[in-house]
Parts: sequence; structure tokens; C-alpha cells
Amino acid sequence: MANSLFLPNHTLVAPPPRSLSASVSSKPNKPQPPLLPCPPSLRLLGFSSFSLTTTSSSSVINHSSGSSGGSRRRVSSIKSRLTPQASVTPLNSRKENGKSNAGPSERGADQENFPPLKTLLQIYKEAIFNGDGKTVSEVEAIIEVIENEKNELVSQVSSASAEITSGKEKLIRLQADFDNCRKRFEKERLTVRTDAQGEVIESLLPMVDNFERAKQYLKPETEREEKIDASYQGIYKQFVEIMRSLRVAVVPTVGKPFDPSLHEAIAREESQEFTEGIIIQEIRRGFLLGGRLLRPAMVKVSSGPGSKKSPVATEKTTAGVEK
Repeated sequence: MANSLFLPNHTLVAPPPRSLSASVSSKPNKPQPPLLPCPPSLRLLGFSSFSLTTTSSSSVINHSSGSSGGSRRRVSSIKSRLTPQASVTPLNSRKENGKSNAGPSERGADQENFPPLKTLLQIYKEAIFNGDGKTVSEVEAIIEVIENEKNELVSQVSSASAEITSGKEKLIRLQADFDNCRKRFEKERLTVRTDAQGEVIESLLPMVDNFERAKQYLKPETEREEKIDASYQGIYKQFVEIMRSLRVAVVPTVGKPFDPSLHEAIAREESQEFTEGIIIQEIRRGFLLGGRLLRPAMVKVSSGPGSKKSPVATEKTTAGVEK
């Protein structure tokens, strides 16, 4: 096809063949066909106007070939390029027939039935130039099907994007739940460990009381008794180190205000040294494991005003530390 057919802002009327130049010049000049505004379909292809020649049957668009035989051959070529595979199938029937049962390869083959868009545009141009309304309708129908499928794909992509966003939000929630569960499990594990340690240490506290009583009442007199006393004191010190490593501490008593959550009062006595409510004597030691009370301390509490201020303890005692 001549290049003049695709130049914008030009008419589609081709010059007559050279063989007819003499006969045309001998005949009186006929008025040229008027230029008509280009329809939207041609305007999209780059044309702004065209001219029509009237025949007995219909209006035909002139082109550079100038011969009816060339037109018929071109129309024949257009129809041959629109193969039966490219015939238009309604979108709904395509969905009903093949979408549910067809695999990916069948759907891909169904999409390949359409010729490339560039070929469709070329066929569309030639059909418009030759006035082939049937081919134009077929191409427009194919383009409409492609447009519908494009809209459907856009909708599917939007739906997939929404599902991905929802999946990400669910993943974030699951990660947060997992972190909370892990922290709760760690806290419970520490609690179980502390409870187990507390039970073991509570069972050993009577042995601590025996060591304290022995130290208080036994006074070695001979060299042999001193050796025995040094031996059990060494064992007691080793036990104290183990208690310290387990974070066991002694409940503070003498000189401290009475605290029912830490102390157990067995008597109240008047005291000239301590004010009312201050512990004046420790009967049995109490112990703490971290922040947990293993055993309250048994104490005597002052019931009367004293003449002296109660001393304030500045150091925290631990299990086995001598007063």
C-alpha cells in the first residue's frame, strides 16, 4: 500500500495512473469530491479527512491502487488474515465452556486464538480503506472481547492484591500472638522454676535452724571440740554460699517496723529502747527467695514508748550471715 495512505491531514484520493493522463486531460474538468470530516475510527488512526466517490451501489473510499481488482484482492487478503481461530466468541460462553474445567495450557491456547493487536490494527485500517464493513465489525468485536478480558484481569489482580494485603495483616497478627505466647511461656517457665527452688529450699530450712542453734548453745572447751566445731562451721559456710547463689535472703527483723506480710509476731513487750510497733527480738529467721516469701520471721514487737530512737539497719542480711 502506498505511503500516502498513512500520512495525516491528507486526502485519500490517489493520482490517476499515467496511462490515463492523456484521456483525462482531454475531458473537461470535473469537480473534485468534497473533503469530509474523518470519523472517530479513522481519526484514531491518524487521518483528519477523506473523500468519497459515488457509485451505483455504495460509497467506496479511494486509495492509491485505483483499480477494482486490487480492492478485491486486498479485501480477500484481509479475510484470509482473519482466520477461523480469530472468530469472535462471546465472553460469557467462553467462561461457561472452558473456564471451570480448562487448565492453564487450554486458557493460554484460547488467548492465542486472537491475532496480535498490531495485526488487528493493520487489518482494521485496510478494511476501512476498502469499505469492508463486515471485517470492520469482526475486528471491533474482537477488540471488545479483548477489552472485556482486560477488565476481568484487572478485577482479578485487584482481588489478588486485596487477598495479599489481608494475608499480610493476618501474618502480622500471628507474629504478635506468637511473641505474646513466647513471653507468657517464658514467664511461666521462670515461675515454675522459682516454685521448684522454693520447695527445695523450704525443705532445707530446718537444717539451717539446727546449725544456728548449735552455734548459739555449743561452746567448745577442748581442742578436739574446737576441731569438730570448725568442721561443721565449714559445712555451714558452704551451704550459705549455695543459698546466696540461689538469691536467698534473710528477712530483716530487729529495729524494723513490724510487717505482717514478712513477720509473725509471737509476743508484745514493753521496751525503753524501741517505740511501739518496732521489732525488738528475732525468735526464728525468715527467708526470701527473690521477691517470694519462703518463711516469715518469728519476732517480738515493742508495745510501749521507748526513750531511745530505734536504730535503722543499713545493710541487707543474707542467709547464714552472722549478726
